Order: sequence, then C-alpha cells, then structure tokens
Amino acid sequence: MRQLLSAAGRELVIDFMVLDGDADRYPAAMRELVSRQPDVLIAPGPEVSLKAARAATQTIPIVMIAVDYDAVARGYVQSLARPGGNITGVYLDTVDVAAKRVEILKETAPGTSRFIVLWDASGADSFKLTVPAAEALGVQLRPVEFRDPPYDYEKALASASPTAGDALLCMLSPYFFHDRQQLDALALRHKLPSMCGGVDSGGLVAYSASLNALFAKAAEYVDKIRQGAKPGDLPIEGPTRFKLVLDLRFAKALGLTIPPAILARADEVIE
Repeated sequence: MRQLLSAAGRELVIDFMVLDGDADRYPAAMRELVSRQPDVLIAPGPEVSLKAARAATQTIPIVMIAVDYDAVARGYVQSLARPGGNITGVYLDTVDVAAKRVEILKETAPGTSRFIVLWDASGADSFKLTVPAAEALGVQLRPVEFRDPPYDYEKALASASPTAGDALLCMLSPYFFHDRQQLDALALRHKLPSMCGGVDSGGLVAYSASLNALFAKAAEYVDKIRQGAKPGDLPIEGPTRFKLVLDLRFAKALGLTIPPAILARADEVIE
C-alpha cells in the first residue's frame, strides 16, 4: 500500500490490532477498528475474520483475503464476478488442492506410510478432502483436532505416538501459521517430514499460493476503492499460480534425501 500510494503522492495510515492467532478475538477487534472510522477494512485469513467484519459494518468497504473457505457458498458475496454489497478481495481455496498436498508430501518422503494430521475449524473442509486422498495413496491418517487455544502441540504429538515412517501434515489455520516455528521445531525433534500450511509457513515441503502475493493483490483492491471504485463491482480474484517449495536444510536435519523427480519440479529450493 505504501508503494502504491507514495507513487500517487498520497499519504497512508494503517491501523491494526495484533490478535496472536486468537480467532475468538476477531469480533471485538473488528468492532474496535470500525469505531475508528477507517476508509477500508481488511479481513485477512480464516472465515471468522470476514464474518466479524461483516457483522461490524454493512457500509465500510471490506477487502477480504479469504483463506480456505468459499465466500460465495457461505453467502458473503453474490458471485466472484460481481460480489455486490461492500465486500470484495482475493481468495485462496486450499480445499481444491488438499489432494495434491497429500500426493506431494508422500512423493517427497516416499518412506512414510502414516500422516499425523493437525487440524482445527479453519481447515475442516480441507481435512474432509484429505481423508479420501490419503486412502487412495494407501496412507494412514492419525488426525489430531484442536479446539481450545492455546494449542498444546507437545501433548498432541505425544498422543499420536510418532514413529519412523510418520510425517506431519497441517491444515491451514491462523494458529498453526502463528506457531509455525514451534511446529517446525517439533517436527525436527520427532524426525517428521512435514508440510505445514502455505509456502510462507515453514516445514520440509509446501504447495500453495503465496500468502504474501495475496496480500499484495489485496493492496491493489484497497487502492482502487480509495480512488472511488465500489467494492461490489470489483471481481474477486484467486491465485493464478501455485508454488512447490522444498527446504533442503530441513531435509538435511532429518537425514532425508529428496527424490530427484520432486526436486526437479520445485519452484523454489531453500538451501
């Protein structure tokens, strides 16, 4: 936003609240932000963010960055082409790539036969599609559901009894993203090849669109609205490209050799 507005000679004030991944704090946070009378309200991440924003205002333009939910199916907007109302923005439908993520984790760590799957309400739709995808590949699942924050990852992994041949798969969640360094450390400690969320979320391997790119695109929507565009007239866009990212430092720490076929397909290799 600063780049866009400075190029046009305009000033920018960004008002925000830090929630530390606590989904229960969204409603009060959105009401507080609306009380400060912003020109545009940003609703990033899980559905609870947009739900809280829409409950807080029906008039202030809302730019959503929808991760892992369908804003049309949930009734927030009329359609992707013409959202209507005061909401527009971008979306990352990871539900459609749930099966692909299972396939890639299995291909990256072919010696694995069981995935410990961490999920919460934010990734429930993706988890439902992960189950048949794993069955098709002959991979057993050990699901671990989280409900009450703060999440106790140590206890969760202990309950799953990780052994050789296991891998760790995390659905997208604001909590998992916030705690990504902790999850990386646990995966390494338990010698688990891991895929934790998006390409910006750590782990051995990731397959997703870049959340950073989605936020950059959302800034363009904010700029258009500031120039007079109505949010309901701005088509909602999804990512045009998904990235496969491999972290060879993680692989080395696990003593794992990445198969050449998956290494050759990677869009980014961290060494």
